[in-house]
Amino acid sequence: MHLRFRFLFMPFAALFSLFSCEPSTDKPVAPPPGFDWQGHRGARGLAPENSIPAFLKALEFQEVTTLELDLAVSKDSQLIVSHEPWFNALICKLPNGDTIPATQAESLLLYQLTAEEIRAYDCGSRPHPRFPEQQLQSTHKPTLSEVCDFVRGKYPERFDQIRWNIEIKSQPAWDGLRHPPVAEFARLVVAELNRLGIRERSTVQSFDPRAVEAMHQLDPGITLAFLVENEEGLDANLKKLSFTPAIYSPYYKLLDKKVVRKCHELGMKVVPWTVNEVPAMRRLIHLGVDGIITDYPNLIAQVSR
Repeated sequence: MHLRFRFLFMPFAALFSLFSCEPSTDKPVAPPPGFDWQGHRGARGLAPENSIPAFLKALEFQEVTTLELDLAVSKDSQLIVSHEPWFNALICKLPNGDTIPATQAESLLLYQLTAEEIRAYDCGSRPHPRFPEQQLQSTHKPTLSEVCDFVRGKYPERFDQIRWNIEIKSQPAWDGLRHPPVAEFARLVVAELNRLGIRERSTVQSFDPRAVEAMHQLDPGITLAFLVENEEGLDANLKKLSFTPAIYSPYYKLLDKKVVRKCHELGMKVVPWTVNEVPAMRRLIHLGVDGIITDYPNLIAQVSR
């Protein structure tokens, strides 16, 4: 999600054109019924990302309807909740408590370790320079099954209403090296969603069109989202797929009324990422988006007041 920095260098005229015709964002706005507020990596702004504490933290906010998370695969074919298929040196420590040299991080591949070996790494007690509000605690990269078990145990009365937005983290160059071949990755996801009983309340998303296609071929009835961070435009991106997905999920600054309207005409919902400021949330609601992914679910209440 690095595209946001490109906007810092956009000509003033382009930025003015992008935002000048839109309504003011300094006034409260009420999201429409059924609006989908998603906790990004749980609640990354408030707790260690993609951790059990982060998912439980997100659900402290009643407005959150969906838990967003990322998946990697372990050596023993377990689905591991992790943004990278390795141990990020910025947020993780070695089992002995030492920091991970940045030059070695990408060699510590989850796909070469069992789920039990992965549990030995602490990925929650290091301060994150971008998220100073995180409540730090020692925690590990959990399996998807563990996350479901903890959420069900903590919120049994809400569990059957909670939705899941699950990203397959894959790239062609990583097949067989950092994760299984993408078709096998998709099979593992389909099987686990069915085993956990959350398929009907799950969306599977990816930046990798191969993963979206593989999911569609395995289970055409599952809700799929196509993640986008490029500036190629809606039409060009949809040509990368053989079907129209249920959800179009771009970086939020790529959206305007025209894009949202066309998505809706094509029968797609629009759920942008990752929106961490109240004015931007209000702007997007005015544009007609169907949901918002945020690191800070504590900000949601401010949108309408």
